[in-house]
Amino acid sequence: MKEERQTRVTRVNRLFTGNLVSSVCLVEIYGANLGRKYDFMTEVVTIGRDPDNIIVLESDSVSRKHARIEKANQDWYIVDLGSTNGTYVNDILIMPRARLTSGQFIKIGDSIFKYLNGDNLESAYHEEIYRTVVTDGLTQVANKRALGDFLERELARARRHRRTLTVLMMDLDHFKLINDTHGHLTGDVVLKEVAGIVRTRIRKDELFARYGGEEFVCVLPETNLEAAKTLAEDIRAAVEGHGVNFEGQEISVTVSIGAAEFDAEKHQSTTDLLMEADKNLYIAKNNGRNCIHG
Repeated sequence: MKEERQTRVTRVNRLFTGNLVSSVCLVEIYGANLGRKYDFMTEVVTIGRDPDNIIVLESDSVSRKHARIEKANQDWYIVDLGSTNGTYVNDILIMPRARLTSGQFIKIGDSIFKYLNGDNLESAYHEEIYRTVVTDGLTQVANKRALGDFLERELARARRHRRTLTVLMMDLDHFKLINDTHGHLTGDVVLKEVAGIVRTRIRKDELFARYGGEEFVCVLPETNLEAAKTLAEDIRAAVEGHGVNFEGQEISVTVSIGAAEFDAEKHQSTTDLLMEADKNLYIAKNNGRNCIHG
């Protein structure tokens, strides 16, 4: 048994070593092996929970034999192998086969991969690795690290030039119930759709980021509290009116939002400002949810 396991590990290491030249790969942008690159060294790459697969994903949401990626003529295709939770390409359930093009997102269980194909693979890979440092892989908005860097710069600028700066912290209402009732795959779709709604309302000089779990933050330079609350109401109403439809399930979603404006005396650090926004968020929650406080 030990020898079989060692043989499989050696085979996987050989397939995914960076010393071999391949023009096709997957990069894990969300999941347990964030940033890992899987070069394709064979014309069939199997994916699943079973240890005999070439790409092994140890998650209960992944079937033992979940999917395979195969080459046909000059194209690559992904094929679902009758998995329990399905295989998605750019959030579309494949039925059961789809042709892949470079840049597409593949979701299998809890993991999201970016498919890359082309002559400049190493350059594309390193660019993707940089993106994983500053971008949330699921929602494709800024992550907590990027939020911290941006807020540090803007708070220093607001203090130095006596400019206004407001932060909105928002939380999806009853998100645990959505996960428990409809499943985590549906919950992921809800997070992405809400992020998409908010992102369209954020200007280029502002930042929208995933703070963690179902919490998001908007950093609004040159914006006072009243203007920020007007934006927050627009976001709240847009989310409430949207509704998420996923595989025949209609899900109503609302958000609660806390707002806090920078005060040079009261907020000595970004943590102080975020804590006030968070406190106001929980007041909004206690006031019945689907509302704004600040």
